[in-house]
Formats: sequence, structure tokens, C-alpha cells
Amino acid sequence: MMPILMVVIIAGIVLYLKFGPQLKEHKKAIVISAIIIVILAILVGSVRIIPPGYVGVQVLLGKVQGKILSSGIHLVIPIVDVSKMSVRTQEYTMSSMREEGLRKGDDAITALTKDGLSINLDLTVWFKLIDTEAGIVYETIGPDYIDKIVRPAIRTAIRDAAVNYNVTEIYSTKRAELSNGIYQGLKEALKDKNVFVDKVLLRNIVLPQKVKNAIDDKIAAEQDAQKMEYVLQKEKKEKERKLIEAEGIANANRTIKASLSTQYLQWYYVQNLKEVLKSNGTRTVILPFDQNLTPLIDLSK
Repeated sequence: MMPILMVVIIAGIVLYLKFGPQLKEHKKAIVISAIIIVILAILVGSVRIIPPGYVGVQVLLGKVQGKILSSGIHLVIPIVDVSKMSVRTQEYTMSSMREEGLRKGDDAITALTKDGLSINLDLTVWFKLIDTEAGIVYETIGPDYIDKIVRPAIRTAIRDAAVNYNVTEIYSTKRAELSNGIYQGLKEALKDKNVFVDKVLLRNIVLPQKVKNAIDDKIAAEQDAQKMEYVLQKEKKEKERKLIEAEGIANANRTIKASLSTQYLQWYYVQNLKEVLKSNGTRTVILPFDQNLTPLIDLSK
């Protein structure tokens, strides 16, 4: 608003100095036109448009006003300055990849674990400014609150959480628990700063190479032990199956043996002998014999 008024005033002074005598005849019309221009400039300067996903913080003569402007069109006093602040969900990424994150280069966090080893963590935090408290944040912290409070709070929450776990736990079974610990610590730290933490995404954990090799060897040994346990259980089941099968065969043999008699065996022998004699090409059959069985010789041509 102030630049527009200054332009109008300067333009009026220039016109008066250059065309003063000629303008006297149209003094009334010029005054009316000037008033209209000033009123239009005031109206234009009073309009504030807040885009979607933002709120407007009003500052009058260096003092933050209590009313926060939501997205849309608003009419305010021309001398009020309106600063726009985002209330959308934002992400802050700390990564070892040079092209990721707000800060270029290796921005991963180095933290000490419970067993005194250093690890590097890549993570992303989703957060947003509480819209109704944007004025307080602007007044007490400033529009650069992300660098002033969000980033330091993330670093502190990571280190406070990592120190509660051994490096093997972080690398294997308690990664999700570490992520939740970082989230809870960060949420608590930023709650009083009027910043809402939505989620913490623990993307990557980088261990010292010697530690990583040792963990990989340990995990491989545990997997081999589990595999051997599985093989032993399988062999045990197979042994039990074979014992059951052998017991069944033995029981069957005992049952068959108990049902056999000499007369049945002789009859069965004769029946099978007949089938042999009926087969094509049989010329001679030599049979063992005892006192109960008489040898038969086929002399058929």
C-alpha cells in the first residue's frame, strides 16, 4: 500500500511543478480525480489474498496481531503487513545422499548406541505448523522456525533414542522400536513449540563395516543353526515314520503267518504250477519234492 501512495504523491508533485499554471483551470476536476485515485489505491492496498495451505500473520507497527488470516481474500488496514506461513504437511529429510534433503551433501545423523558404537541414520520427518498458533511461532521464533527448532529437535531425538539400544538390536529386531522412540521424543519436544509431528520414517541405518560383517556372520550362523534344527526334526519325523511302517509290516506278517496251513500251501502250490504248465514254450519242469509232494515232468511236445 505505501509504495502505491508514494507513487501517486510523487506523480502529483511532478505534474504540478511541470504543468501547474495550465492545471489551475481544471483544479476541481484534478482534486476529484486525485481523491478517487487515492481511494482506489487504499482499497487495492487493503486486499490480501492468502493462498491454499497458508495462513496470514498480521503485523501492525511491529506488533503481531491476534487474528490469523485463513486462506482466501481479506480486507485489512493498508498499513498492516501480512506474512504468509505454510500450514501444509512438510517433510524434513536428513540423508547421506547428496541430492536428498534440504541441506545438500551428507546430512545423515551420527549417533552412539548403547554399546558405544557409532551409526549413521537417514530419516524423514513429516510435520506441520499448527495454524491457530502461527502468530505465536512468528513472534517468538520467526518464519525460519524449521532451521531454528525442527532440525535441532530431530538431531536430539535421534541421539536420545539410539543410546537405548545395542547396535545389533537396531540393525535386526528393534528398528521399528527405535523409529517409534525418535517419534515420541520429537513429538514431545515440538509440542510446546506449536509444531505437530505426524510421522518419523527411518529410511536407512549405516553401520561400521567391521560391525556389519560381524552381524552378518552372526545372523548367518543363527540361520544355519535354525536350518540344522529343521533338518534334525525332519530326520526324527522320518525315523518315526519308518518305525511305524516297519511295525505295521511286522504285524501284517504275523497275521499272515498265523493264518497259513500246510493244506493251504499245497493247494496254492498246485494252482501256481498249473499256470506255469499252461504258459507257452514250457517243455520241462523240475520240481523239488518231499514226502508230501510228487515231482511232475511235462513231456509234451
